[in-house]
Amino acid sequence: MNEKLRACWLGLLSLLVALMPLSFAIRWHGKVLPLAVLLLTGLGLLASRAATRSSYRHAWSVLVACGLGLLYPALNILAHGIGWSAFDVPSHILLFMLTAAVFSLPLRMRWIWLGFSLTAILLGGVCIVQHFIFGVDRAYGLNGGDWGAIEFAMVMLTLSLMSILQVLYPVGGDQASRPLETGVHGAGAVFGMYGALLTQSRGPLLAFVPALLLLLLIYARRTRRWRQSLLLIGAIVVGGVLAGVSVHGVVVSRLAAVQTEMSSYDHQTLATGAVRERLEMWRTASRAFLDHPLAGVGIDQFGVYVGQQVAAGRANPAIAKYEHPHSEYLEAAATGGVPGLLVLLLIFGLPLGYFVRHSRHTDGAVALLANAGLAVVSMYALCALSDNVFYRAMPHSLYFFLVLGFAVSIGQLAPPQEIAPHG
Repeated sequence: MNEKLRACWLGLLSLLVALMPLSFAIRWHGKVLPLAVLLLTGLGLLASRAATRSSYRHAWSVLVACGLGLLYPALNILAHGIGWSAFDVPSHILLFMLTAAVFSLPLRMRWIWLGFSLTAILLGGVCIVQHFIFGVDRAYGLNGGDWGAIEFAMVMLTLSLMSILQVLYPVGGDQASRPLETGVHGAGAVFGMYGALLTQSRGPLLAFVPALLLLLLIYARRTRRWRQSLLLIGAIVVGGVLAGVSVHGVVVSRLAAVQTEMSSYDHQTLATGAVRERLEMWRTASRAFLDHPLAGVGIDQFGVYVGQQVAAGRANPAIAKYEHPHSEYLEAAATGGVPGLLVLLLIFGLPLGYFVRHSRHTDGAVALLANAGLAVVSMYALCALSDNVFYRAMPHSLYFFLVLGFAVSIGQLAPPQEIAPHG
């Protein structure tokens, strides 16, 4: 392949990667075409390119974790004799393990980061239109209807964290020389955060705060710019207050209702309301885990178990409509037992360790990728405490596409011997 054709091909692949988060957030069926191109390219790279296979070996821990996320549901389904429809979403992990090979190429990362920020601007704008023009109480985006508000908020806040990283660690190292790009990334952070606020999804919003503080702490330690980090925190706090005022304090009142519902929850007499229903689901999921600690009740079978418990009078009828317990950790424990919970912890823990290890790399490009990966994992791991983050395709796809891609990209840029020492 001549140099000009190679440059065009890398540019096309970079644009396709940049479009993937948007493709996960829309219903358009044609979105499978870009993914198919990335898949076929990934297969070809793995078969023919030694450098790609080397990048995979470097990122082996992340690949192992994701591979377990693919393997264990299949084994659990076989053990319980459940239909293979339950394997639909987990099977996508294999797809993203293969598309990650594209990240072993020298992609146009500026285009990719700009694509992510433009996606955050677009999705945030959709939320603004839904809320203020169409009068939708909780904005829900372009994929999933009003029940998808939580997942949509997660996607936007994850993209917002990456936009913030672009402001902090600009590609090329100089914000002043590229003010337009910096403005796009800043707008991506603002629109993403505001759009998430309009979804009124408490779990993702609460998870966003510690994830952001972690990234700012790493940035301040790396650059010694403690004042800038504090000013950014202050700006986000002030902006959040002003944004809360713009939605008439609905989000504030929803947050304030948490304590009220928690204190008034009663398993037998009062289990209605978002928080009380979560508490009842968590109690029931804990019972499922204790009753079936070795293999759980079966992947995607929590709703069946709830129906049985309600019929037997051991669960409040208020949760009979739910198929998942609104906690990824309890979902894993209840449906997969101890092995299922361990697999989930590895899916978060091994990538987290990998990205933390590279977050202080002397190469700025590697550090940026590591911090972006850290942003994704920390956001999901925290949000998983109070919500399911993997049972719908949109957030599931975003996580595995980005985590695997960033891990392989780091493997291409930073061989093991080039990792900066800690301390």
